[in-house]
Amino acid sequence: MPNGAETLLVAVVDDDTLFRDTVSANLSEAGYRVVAFDGGAAALDWFAQGNRAAAMLLDWQMPELDGPATLEQLRAAGHAIPVIFLTGLNQPIFEEKGLKLGAVDFVDKAKSFAIILQRLRIALSAKTPSAGDAAMPVGSGGLLLDVASARVTWNGVQVDLTHGEFKVVQLLAQRIGRDVGYREIYDVVRGVGFEAGQGPDGYRANVRAMVKRIRQKFRDIDAEFDAIETYPGFGYRWRHA
Repeated sequence: MPNGAETLLVAVVDDDTLFRDTVSANLSEAGYRVVAFDGGAAALDWFAQGNRAAAMLLDWQMPELDGPATLEQLRAAGHAIPVIFLTGLNQPIFEEKGLKLGAVDFVDKAKSFAIILQRLRIALSAKTPSAGDAAMPVGSGGLLLDVASARVTWNGVQVDLTHGEFKVVQLLAQRIGRDVGYREIYDVVRGVGFEAGQGPDGYRANVRAMVKRIRQKFRDIDAEFDAIETYPGFGYRWRHA
């Protein structure tokens, strides 16, 4: 049983009864409390009644209200819990959309429950900083990172980053002026050894897409933002101010 898991409630939202029941049973066996819903509307109603969960496992394709619409409404209602998409849609375009909407992860349903459980634990650990995390903001130039709240500001303006995007910025900022490879960036978001995309280097496309989104979010605040530099064929670096 994971440490403290017995105190955590996980919401499972999926219209596939067999999959929903199987995942729920496995989570219970792993020590988590579970609340399950057969659709997005039922889950949103539950949250609207004042209930809370530590995380959500969310299906993408559902009748009436699909996963993306459910996540959008959840965020609009002010719920910032980590959401992991569990879906058979494993093409990068869906993963990119899910992360852009604010999901912290995107996992193929075909993966074993052990992988799903690992993704959940990573999401929950990212949500709750450990005692060793910095409690005060640290930064470089116009960048400030508040590790305790997982928030980033640039020149005094908050940058709307997902949990995964925050991890990437934090990693690069901790290595100011040093090159950070694609694999290390991907590992900090997905976990060491996680595979994605086509072929052994498929993760590179995911990292490039994520860094592109991060840069754009900074440029929405500062059109001249250029702190994230590309090391062609290797990765990225956060340049010295």
